[in-house]
Amino acid sequence: MAGCTSTKPDSDGDKGAAGIKLVSSGKIKTCTHLPYPPFQSKKDGKIVGFDVDLVDLIAKELGVEQEIVNTPFEGIETGQDFNIRKCDLAAAGMTITDERDKVMDFSDPYFNATQALITIKGKPYKTFQDLKGKKLGYQKATTGGIYAKKESKDLDIELVEYEDVGLLLTAVKAGKVDAGINDNGVLFDYIKDNPDTEVTAEFDTGEKYGLGFRTGNDSLRTKVNEVLKEARTDGSYDRIYKKWFGTTPQS
Repeated sequence: MAGCTSTKPDSDGDKGAAGIKLVSSGKIKTCTHLPYPPFQSKKDGKIVGFDVDLVDLIAKELGVEQEIVNTPFEGIETGQDFNIRKCDLAAAGMTITDERDKVMDFSDPYFNATQALITIKGKPYKTFQDLKGKKLGYQKATTGGIYAKKESKDLDIELVEYEDVGLLLTAVKAGKVDAGINDNGVLFDYIKDNPDTEVTAEFDTGEKYGLGFRTGNDSLRTKVNEVLKEARTDGSYDRIYKKWFGTTPQS
């Protein structure tokens, strides 16, 4: 891989040695939507997480600092935040989908995910059939919401939408909904500190996370893919993964 000095980007256009341009000089701006632990959340006044550490590797290679922009997830997944140059990339535990691929470009996949159900501990909800006549919460503009709408069709399940995962999990814990659906990594992280809740089911949806980019920003996307590949090779990825998930990736 090239050293930082040969890849330093330019903020005014494709003038850098690698043709990489950033929204602001000396920074790589990352759009995300808080909270979404363990991928990104605020702790002691600082935004930390798996995605944060991964993008820090990219920032280091580019010789810049990462600046995190907290923004509604809808603006990220519709591509609007890229169109108005709010950020250079999006790292938001975001599943690569055909619909999203129409409005942005994605990096190579960097994380395997599934959808999961979370409930108050001891509740008998393990399938969508179990939730007949019950309330199921989901996060707005997510693949969990899409999956819930598809699987609950004709089952008399009341779907309740929440703006972010924090509100969703609070609703589950408070009994406002009978169960919630979201990505398994986030839910397993939550139950560690909330033992009165549990993950009762996982659904193998074959989802993979990718970092998002403005359509056509191939110079930055190519460099990011190089960094991700190198991180897999040199052990950096496994180290970051173990830091946030307590184990190394299984595949």
